[in-house]
Amino acid sequence: MLDTTHVAAPSVARLPFYRVLYVQVLFAIVVGIALGHYWPDIGASMKPLGDGFIKLVKMIIAPVIFLTVATGIAGMTDLKKVGRVAGKAMIYFLTFSTLALAVGMVVGNVVQPGHGLHIDPATLDSKSVSGYVSKAHDSTITGFLMNVIPTTIFSPFVNGDILQVLFVAVLFGIALALVGERGRPVTEFLQSVTVPVFKLVSILMKAAPVGAFGAMAFTIGKYGIQSVANLAMLVGTFYLTSLLFVLIVLGAVARYNGFSIVRLIRYIKEELLLVLGTSSSEAALPTLMQKMERAGCAKSVVGLVVPTGYSFNLDGTNIYMTMAALFIAQACDIPLSFGDQILLLLVAMLSSKGAAGVTGAGFITLAATLAVVPSVPVAGMALILGVDRFMSECRALTNLVGNATAAIVVARWEGELDKAQLKRALSGTPGEPEPVPAVQPAVREAEPA
Repeated sequence: MLDTTHVAAPSVARLPFYRVLYVQVLFAIVVGIALGHYWPDIGASMKPLGDGFIKLVKMIIAPVIFLTVATGIAGMTDLKKVGRVAGKAMIYFLTFSTLALAVGMVVGNVVQPGHGLHIDPATLDSKSVSGYVSKAHDSTITGFLMNVIPTTIFSPFVNGDILQVLFVAVLFGIALALVGERGRPVTEFLQSVTVPVFKLVSILMKAAPVGAFGAMAFTIGKYGIQSVANLAMLVGTFYLTSLLFVLIVLGAVARYNGFSIVRLIRYIKEELLLVLGTSSSEAALPTLMQKMERAGCAKSVVGLVVPTGYSFNLDGTNIYMTMAALFIAQACDIPLSFGDQILLLLVAMLSSKGAAGVTGAGFITLAATLAVVPSVPVAGMALILGVDRFMSECRALTNLVGNATAAIVVARWEGELDKAQLKRALSGTPGEPEPVPAVQPAVREAEPA
C-alpha cells in the first residue's frame, strides 16, 4: 500500500504557476492588449494567430461531439431517456433564454443607456450593416430546422455544423443501442478512439495562449480601447447585467440544485479565459464537455445538453438583443410602447432560434429582430457595430456559464449526477482524474448491459 501511495503522489502534484493553462492565457491576454494599444498596426496583424487557433479547435469539435454522444447513448439501456433528456434540456433552454430576454429589456428601460444621444436615423450608414441584414433574412425557423438534417451522413464532419453532427451522433448512438451485442464491438472501438481524440484536445489547448494573444491584440489594435468609451454606458450596462444574471439568476438555480455558481465559475476558469481571449465560445467546447463529465454529469447527458445549448441556450446573446434594440430606439429618440416592447420580445424569442449556430449570431439575430419590428430602424445597428466585438466576449462568457449550469441541472433532474464527484470537482479536491480519460463514464454505463 505504501508503494502505491508513493507512486500516485506525483500525479496530483501542483504544476508551477507558469505552466498552468489559465495563467498562460491570462498573461497572453494582457500582452495582447498592451501590443494592440501601443502598436495598433502590429496588433491588428496578429489576427491570423487567433483565427488559426480557433480553426484548430473547430477541427476537433465534430469528432468530440460524435464520439461523446454516440458512445453515451449506445451505453444507455433505456432509450426513452434520450428523448426525456432532450425534452428537459429544451424546457430549461426556453425558460432561461426567455428570462434573459426579459432581463435585458427591464434593465434597458431602467438604465436607458441610449438616452440623450439624439441621433437622426437618416444620418446613419446602413451600408455597414447590410451584410448582417441579408444574413438575417436567410435565417428563418424553417430554414434552420431543415439545415439540421445534413446532405450526407459524412457532410457534418466536413462542414463542422454542430447541430448536424449532433443529429447524426444521436441517430448512430440509438442504432448501436438497438442492435445490442452485435454493436458492442463498434461501441468499444469508438470508446477506444475517444482516448486519443481527447488527448489531441489537450495537445491543441497548449496553443491557447498564442490564440488568445493574437485575437486580443487584433481586437484592441483594430478597434482601440477608446472606441469603447464612446458607448461606455451601453457596454458597461451590458457587462453588469450579464454578471448579475449569472450571479443572481443562475446562482439561484445552482443553489436550488445543490452547488455554488461561484465555485462552478472557478472550476471552468480556463475555459472562460479562453473565451475572453478569443471571443469564441466554440474554442472552449471540447474541454467544457470534458469538465462536465469530470464534475459527475453522465456522458450521455453532457453529450446532448452542451452541444445543443451552444445553439439554443444563449443567455448572453438574448440579454444583448433586447438591450441593444432598446439602446438604438433611445439613441434615435423613438418611443416604444408596451405593446411594441412585447412584440420585440416575442420576435427576439423566435429569431434567436432561427439564427442559432450562425457565425456572428448575436448581430445577425438583432438584425432579424429589428427587421420585423418596424419601430426601430435596422440602420441603427451601425451605432453599436464598433463595440460589438467587445460585447461579443461578454455574450460568449455568459453563454458558457449558462451551458455549464444547464448540464449539471439536467443531469440532476435525470438522476445522472454523481453529487459526491461534483462536490470534489467544484471544491478542487486533489486527486481528481486528469481530463484525458473522458471515456471512463461511457465504459461504466455500458457495463450493466
